[in-house]
Amino acid sequence: MSAELFLKACFNQPTEYTPVWFMRQAGRYLPEYRAIRSKLSLLEICRRPEVACEVTLQPVERLGVDAAILFADILLPFEPMGLGLSFRRGEGPVIERPIRKAEDVRRLRDLDPKSDLGYVMETIRLVRHRLGERTPLIGFAGAPFTLASYAVEGGSTRSFVQTKTLMYSDPETWHALMDKLAVAVGRYLACQIEAGAQALQLFDSWAGALSPDDYRRYALPYTAKALALARKANRNAPIIHFGTGTSSLLELMAEAGGEVIGIDWRIPLDQARSRLPGKAIQGNLDPCALLGSVEELESQVLAVLRRAGGQPGHIFNLGHGVLPQTDPDRLRRVVDLVHERSAARV
Repeated sequence: MSAELFLKACFNQPTEYTPVWFMRQAGRYLPEYRAIRSKLSLLEICRRPEVACEVTLQPVERLGVDAAILFADILLPFEPMGLGLSFRRGEGPVIERPIRKAEDVRRLRDLDPKSDLGYVMETIRLVRHRLGERTPLIGFAGAPFTLASYAVEGGSTRSFVQTKTLMYSDPETWHALMDKLAVAVGRYLACQIEAGAQALQLFDSWAGALSPDDYRRYALPYTAKALALARKANRNAPIIHFGTGTSSLLELMAEAGGEVIGIDWRIPLDQARSRLPGKAIQGNLDPCALLGSVEELESQVLAVLRRAGGQPGHIFNLGHGVLPQTDPDRLRRVVDLVHERSAARV
């Protein structure tokens, strides 16, 4: 395992086998993580670099993955920006001062990632020291649209009623919010690169709630701005641009930026690749496939590899995060199977 393998795949270069990592690979499915989580809240783990470092590293040796991803949360910028953030059992994130009008946007603080989120940068430095050059570290942030939706809704949503009401009824306020978030995200990602992250992933987990026209008008310019700001830190660090339910948006996401486009399981990998010339692609096993029979899991893994066709520029991953009830041994089996079969070009 070496950092070079994953990074070469991000830049669409040939590799000896397909690299693998998993979104949410550091998390609740691991007994060793649950032991820590029983003593500390999610925010407490994030704010303690030595603990966040340990959690980041837990899956690397256990699973044999080809990349580590920083343990953090996409909503960490909210607290220093003045939105307030807490996590309630059974409810998920709660935004204490949601955005509903222009005045709410004006009161937001500009984010200074080096001081406001210095604990994240320290975690990155600790992880890089522990990993050396064996395994690359991926930093990440939430995309402006996804963050804006949390900020406006006050937490998670399935309907996006508050978000779209603001977007359609008060576009001036919406654009002001998105611009502020774009700058915050871009600076945050740039600081992660400066601290030692070797690649970045931008999570636009909720972009699939938008039509292509709305994405182009209300989201794309701000995603592009955030990625351009991040790019200034290091043009050699690849960026993975990921969304769920975004099959209708792939070309627009590519236009917004990123060397790699991450896809979920709702579109066959070869179809997505055909629409993204010149881009590497990441995905796209359904996380629920890990909960079925071993035979079905292996069949689905091999189907993804066949659709990848042995071409350069494929990073194997799930179409979204690892589910809490997943058996870690299943993930290890996926890693071994992908390595073995892709090396043989099956």
